[in-house]
Amino acid sequence: MKRVPFILSLIATVLLIFDFGFDQSSEIAADLLWFYTFTLIITVASMVYRYISATDRPPAKVWPYDGVLIAFLLTILANFLLGLHMIGLNTVEWFVLSILVSLVREFSALRIDFKVQHFNPAQLFIISFVVIVLLGMVMLLLPNATHDGISVIDALFTATSAVCVTGLIVVDTGSYFTHFGQFVIIGLIQIGGLGIMTFTSYFSYFFRGSSSYETQLLLRDMTNSEKIAEVFNTLKKIILITVLIELLGAVFIFISLDSTVIPSLSQQIFFSVFHSISAFCNAGFSTLASSLYDIDYRYNYPMHLSIAMLFILGGIGFPIIFNLYKYLKHLVIHRLMHLGDKEKMIFNPWMINLNTRIVVITTLLLIVTGTIVFYGFEYNNTLKEHQGLGKLVTAFFGAVTPRTAGFNSVDMTAMHFSTILFTFMLMWIGASPGSTGGGIKTSTIAIATLNYLSIAKGKNRIELFNREIAEISVRRAFALISLSLVVIGTAIVLMAAFDPDQHLLGLGFECFSAYSTVGLSLGITASLSTASKFVLIATMFIGRVSMLTLLIAIMRKIKHLNYRYPTEEILIN
Repeated sequence: MKRVPFILSLIATVLLIFDFGFDQSSEIAADLLWFYTFTLIITVASMVYRYISATDRPPAKVWPYDGVLIAFLLTILANFLLGLHMIGLNTVEWFVLSILVSLVREFSALRIDFKVQHFNPAQLFIISFVVIVLLGMVMLLLPNATHDGISVIDALFTATSAVCVTGLIVVDTGSYFTHFGQFVIIGLIQIGGLGIMTFTSYFSYFFRGSSSYETQLLLRDMTNSEKIAEVFNTLKKIILITVLIELLGAVFIFISLDSTVIPSLSQQIFFSVFHSISAFCNAGFSTLASSLYDIDYRYNYPMHLSIAMLFILGGIGFPIIFNLYKYLKHLVIHRLMHLGDKEKMIFNPWMINLNTRIVVITTLLLIVTGTIVFYGFEYNNTLKEHQGLGKLVTAFFGAVTPRTAGFNSVDMTAMHFSTILFTFMLMWIGASPGSTGGGIKTSTIAIATLNYLSIAKGKNRIELFNREIAEISVRRAFALISLSLVVIGTAIVLMAAFDPDQHLLGLGFECFSAYSTVGLSLGITASLSTASKFVLIATMFIGRVSMLTLLIAIMRKIKHLNYRYPTEEILIN
């Protein structure tokens, strides 16, 4: 009784892909609708049976959610069986939504625990991304995903770019893919941005109410939680914050749209949701051929600011958002609400931790410096067509988008050479740890900078804000820096060999953009050879999962080092 609804929901999901991916006759379409109906009936019956059965009753916290889900599924069934008409979507679209929700619910009810002795977190993380990329490629190869078909290499490239939230494209997303294909892409972006393990692990825990100790250890490493007890609470917060921010972002984008450009309400909603998810996940995918440089959106500064805020929030990292929220909550509840009564005011001296301080300060410095540099170099160049505040907004957007966002509001090929070189550095640094973005991360470049300043002062350790930075953090920072240069350098050498007719600047820009999952390009991606596309695919994948993670997955982990060799200094300078 437990597995039958899940198996039926899984089969129904596969049939949905078949239904939308291929043209169907009226007889087959009718048969599919009846199978969807049968699946929902069995799912509802199974959920009701669980509450009747005393041995398999879900935890109390799940009851309200299951109640809403059962009511929703019964409404869908009544809509089809009684010939009613629900507002917003047609019958098939409601079936799609209900079956996907049922699949998640039934999968969550299964008892699946990850065995740490078989897979370490790095291996599981990599495997999950490989599986999603391959599934995405297959779905993009379906006839109804594109208007005129797509090659295997281009489908693999697009799926990898979406799952790795990069944004590099070999075909135009808006004109080449159908609505089904665009739905597949935005689904891959959402899954890749947060990680498939976040979804499956959290929902599995939530609807079962328990999880093995091994699974919690594994997820603690994946979510960077300090305590095992915080693992699933962290996952819940990640999903809730993501949904909330993307929803608010879609609303602001929707408000900024010109109804004369997109007259259809459904198209406006889809455009807003697509770009909100793409922006928050730092993917850079757009349904516009020229991204935000499109003539109808080039001067839509409110939309530019909305999208910029989305990818800044997505790139600053969930740990930073959580810490800042905790501080603001403390400030309001324990400080501002008792402003006139000092006895009731509670003061906590270290609410904002060192990680948050480093990331926020580094992010602000990069944004301010980048805006000034972009404004200065491009004032009489790509910013020439903008006026007043529009120049500042465009410069601001141009400064923050290289840090893994991938949207462009100016002509990238027309930028000053100095601006392009500065963009290289911004792309390489990227976003912050624990975020949807890539790059070597802001904390890495901050630690590297603090390290050489510390050495210059004659210190043997790095100190900041009355705290000492752990040695393991310094070692990881320099490992990430050196590995990133090795991967990017290798990619440039290979692409230069495969495409000798391409300019080295363009190839270097593509490689930095791919590794840092940025998605910006000087316009040569589509013209690259198949071999170079494979190099970019590998670079995007390595940049998303990180080379350090790959090494951890491959190499055997030493549990204990119960010895120390004599220490010697190596000649460096």
